[in-house]
Amino acid sequence: MIKFIKKYWITVVVIAALVTIYVVTTETGVANSFLFPKVEAIGAAFAQNWQLMISNMFFSFSLIIPAIAISLLIALAIGTLLGLNKRLRDALHPIIYIFSVIPAILLSPFALLLSPSFTVASIFLIVYGTIWSTLFATITGIMTIDKRYLDKAKTLNLTGIKLVFRVILPAASPSIIAGFVNSLRSSFVMLVFAEMYGAQQGMGFFVKKYAEFGIYANTWAGVIFMAFILVIIMQIFENIKTHLLRWTI
Repeated sequence: MIKFIKKYWITVVVIAALVTIYVVTTETGVANSFLFPKVEAIGAAFAQNWQLMISNMFFSFSLIIPAIAISLLIALAIGTLLGLNKRLRDALHPIIYIFSVIPAILLSPFALLLSPSFTVASIFLIVYGTIWSTLFATITGIMTIDKRYLDKAKTLNLTGIKLVFRVILPAASPSIIAGFVNSLRSSFVMLVFAEMYGAQQGMGFFVKKYAEFGIYANTWAGVIFMAFILVIIMQIFENIKTHLLRWTI
């Protein structure tokens, strides 16, 4: 408990300050009472809609989990290939860069019209919007591997799949994981956009629906719930990252 307090006391103070500012501004009428309901109203919205928000959360997970898995597999496969092959990297890197600068939002009308279902369209948009950070991080990580690792691998006669999975990917993992963290954050942005665009369920749809109805207590409840879930997921991943990179400084 003492270790936890030392690590997160600043976080708690900042959150408490933000909550206090919100309470004071809403209670005194400084903030717009329509857009910024009182804390009691938001709490009541949580109590009334928590089951609906949880069901929407599971729907969102059904989209984002396969999308992240597909994005990670494609990024690792292509990134490893380009990182190891300079000729192929020089030829394809400009093309990949061109695709990476096209916002996924611009492709959303085509994805929704051409895909057989909203689920497929959403997964495509999330993958397209999140793959690039991991892909470029994989390429960079492999390109910057210390040659001493590769020399020792040759001494041990490691080649092919063993070389990739036992030396190259582990050595490049700090860069890959850093890129994946950025991709993970971007995936939630694309998820919310996709759900707001045409879904009938999901955390993003919940927020959009009540914002359109002008029920901002429910809207704020949805935003806070979504932020809370995102923080939990990122914290879980931070623990996984710490475990995977325990060999680094």
